[in-house]
Amino acid sequence: MFYHSLFYDSTYILVIIGAIISAIASWNVNSTFKKYSKVRNSRNITGRQAAEMILQSAGIYDVTIERISGNLTDHYSPNEKVLRLSDSVYNATSVAALGVAAHECGHAIQHQVDYGPLTLRSISVPVARFGSWLSWPLILLGIILGRMPLAELGIILFIGVVLFQLITLPVEFDASKRAIKILDGNGILGGEELTGAKKVLSAAAMTYVAALFTSILQLLRLVLIVQGNGRRRS
Repeated sequence: MFYHSLFYDSTYILVIIGAIISAIASWNVNSTFKKYSKVRNSRNITGRQAAEMILQSAGIYDVTIERISGNLTDHYSPNEKVLRLSDSVYNATSVAALGVAAHECGHAIQHQVDYGPLTLRSISVPVARFGSWLSWPLILLGIILGRMPLAELGIILFIGVVLFQLITLPVEFDASKRAIKILDGNGILGGEELTGAKKVLSAAAMTYVAALFTSILQLLRLVLIVQGNGRRRS
């Protein structure tokens, strides 16, 4: 009964829906990035050069720019004050590369101006990691042992993961908004090039929306499973 409830019940459709949404978002961002990776910017500026220009124009001189392996692995680390650009962005002169580089600079600017949601997200990282790591084992043990409070604790921890992803949305959307404004205002990109960068960043933002929606569906499924097992045992 336990394995049937956890893997083969009707709520599994929620997992399938979430997987489809995530797959579509992932395909969209990769295909959009690939498309605009073939479009070189007219100023022949690399992702690193664009990042340097943007940070300097914002009065930020204490952030290090590093290269990191992989594709779309770009990120800004507030704790280290390091902006890492992937292989497909660092030395690339494409419209896509400049859009991504500017987006990460947007996070550095958020950090400089003490943007509230970024601070909250940074504080929430340990909580989200802990919840992601421990929620499933607690739920499984709670169901196996018939200890519903244990399973409910697991659900509470998973709610923390969902809230973290919710907090992430304004951070990412704001960084993209700052990126487009900077690219346009500094004359780095314009016209169709700027439109291409917008499309890349919009596609990337949708992956965060998809991740949140998928987590909400997963949370709903866990609640239904735990409630179902609780009723059967009562």
